[in-house]
Amino acid sequence: MDQIDQVLTRGVEKIFPSKTALEKVLRSGRKIRLYQGFDPTGDKLHIGHLVGLMKLRQFQDLGHEVIFLIGDGTGMAGDPSGRVKQREGFLTRNELRENAKDYILQADRIVRFSGINAAKILYNGDWLTKLTFTELLELFGRFSIQQLIERDIFQKRIKENKPVNLRESIYPILQGYDSVAMDVDLEIGGTDQTFNMLTGRQLVREILHKEKYILTLPLLADRKGTKIGKTEGNIIALKDKPENLYGQIMNLPDDVIIKCFILITYLPLDEISIIEKELNQGKNPMLLKKRLAYELTRILNNEEAASNAQKVFVSLFQKKSYSVTVPEVKISKEKILIIDLLTKLDLAGSKSQAKILVKSGAVDLNGNTVSDPFFSVNPVNDMIIKVGKHKFVKLKV
Repeated sequence: MDQIDQVLTRGVEKIFPSKTALEKVLRSGRKIRLYQGFDPTGDKLHIGHLVGLMKLRQFQDLGHEVIFLIGDGTGMAGDPSGRVKQREGFLTRNELRENAKDYILQADRIVRFSGINAAKILYNGDWLTKLTFTELLELFGRFSIQQLIERDIFQKRIKENKPVNLRESIYPILQGYDSVAMDVDLEIGGTDQTFNMLTGRQLVREILHKEKYILTLPLLADRKGTKIGKTEGNIIALKDKPENLYGQIMNLPDDVIIKCFILITYLPLDEISIIEKELNQGKNPMLLKKRLAYELTRILNNEEAASNAQKVFVSLFQKKSYSVTVPEVKISKEKILIIDLLTKLDLAGSKSQAKILVKSGAVDLNGNTVSDPFFSVNPVNDMIIKVGKHKFVKLKV
């Protein structure tokens, strides 16, 4: 495979209107403008986002113009993709901007934001919030109610007698307008974004009178279809400490090992084929998962961090020894509820997730299980907090 084959094949689900059409453009030598959007409904990018970030980097390496779009405008509408019920509340633009303040530092582990052919950083609130009433009416007039509610997730809600919020239903139009505002040639996104991206394709064709290509990416999900992401509350954040990142990768189900190697590592495909063959022949999945955990920790940090994280894992979880350094975090000595502590230390994605972890008996303080989500913790030096099988920190007061 050459670079163009790789970018159009590896980890790609589907290309609109076709792979042949987009390949023809890329092989012509023409440089295109492309983007992927990230709604900052949380403050962490996670390994599910790596699929898209790596694809952006591949196009960047080919010399194309890459835009990293932060959805502080679309985020206010609330993307309904993959949500079986409507949101309990909607975020303000200020809240979304606050969540996104660290996004570039996280994405910078993969995408180049400085130097040669640096990716551009844009915020769609800059144009969506400036649309006039007349412009919005003109946009909405291009779509029918039937078009907007035909998507699977809305049909499922209607069938189950669950509400479809009008605010959510206009989300695809707002995302679609991004393509017009930026005058892009290509949009990248997960398969759950196909409906939204096709909406943009229609608007580009009708308003800009040009072709807009779409490249969809598989979701990082297990065999049951449960994806790794914010909606499911099972994120593995890119900014997690190397030791915790490594440990959480080791906790992934065995059936995502090969998918992870293909979608979010740089290992050659022929090497991954050998790994898959070994797995099918009965090789211990833990050995292959350790290689995956090492690769991802190295990619997101460096070789030294990956090596140390592996030593920590082996010592703490295989040899049951504390002979290596446990990752430390500084904290004030004031009393704090366990759910607040877990959230503060990034050991849980939210208070509600922290509460679930505590109630399920997944949280230990110095080897003692905490089951009351309103338990007050008196932080002391060297207190070890363990969450689940492979996530832990040592407190430094």
